[in-house]
Amino acid sequence: MTKQSETKTGNEPSTTHGTRFVEGNTAETNSGLQSATEATSLGAGSRIASHKIEFRGAGVHYLSAGPTSAAALLLLHGASFNSNTWQKLGTIELIAGKGYRVLALDLPGFGKSGAANVDPESFLEHILPLLGIDKPVVVAPSMSGRFTFPLLLKHPEAFAGFVPVAPAGAPKYAAKLVNLRLPALIVWGQNDSVFSAATADVLARSFRNVRVLILPGAGHACYLDQPGVFHQALLEFMQSISATSP
Repeated sequence: MTKQSETKTGNEPSTTHGTRFVEGNTAETNSGLQSATEATSLGAGSRIASHKIEFRGAGVHYLSAGPTSAAALLLLHGASFNSNTWQKLGTIELIAGKGYRVLALDLPGFGKSGAANVDPESFLEHILPLLGIDKPVVVAPSMSGRFTFPLLLKHPEAFAGFVPVAPAGAPKYAAKLVNLRLPALIVWGQNDSVFSAATADVLARSFRNVRVLILPGAGHACYLDQPGVFHQALLEFMQSISATSP
């Protein structure tokens, strides 16, 4: 079982396992997303495109970028945010620019998605086949844990990797998730006032191959407080999964 953690500050070189960083700050706004016919240009001919699909009487919106046949990353969001958060932060552009398929989804009733008639516990199971991605790495901050943990418990094989970021429901599901082989990167802000950072170690016991990343000085939406470090860790995680995939 691989469960590692180490400490790092400033601009020291990157390490490959559980790291605790301090780096930069950023602000995020929820200003307007692009329409379904618009796209933001990336490097090498890539773009961020906006989509809306019909799902149980409501439109579900998501952003996408990167090669459609590449390994996929699915970005979810917390209650105060939406898919645009990941565009503003530069996450979509960065990861897609490294050759991955990236989707940022507006959960039902958030962003540009309507309030679909579906329970959070079953939403991902039903929506994933409609997104055109297979076995994504799923980033699940805060509220989106309520959407992600049920599928993880029922069908862990639906994920290539799991990146919970101070997720809701962690104590409840940590007791049910036992000895998972799925690679996990658990991210938490040291100063999280919503869910204690101590929960990260509780959740880590559910996985055989896990890295715990605690961000000193960061709050609940820790990826906004330390975007550079978060992005570096996420990219390394994606690359580690690609390196071990058949």
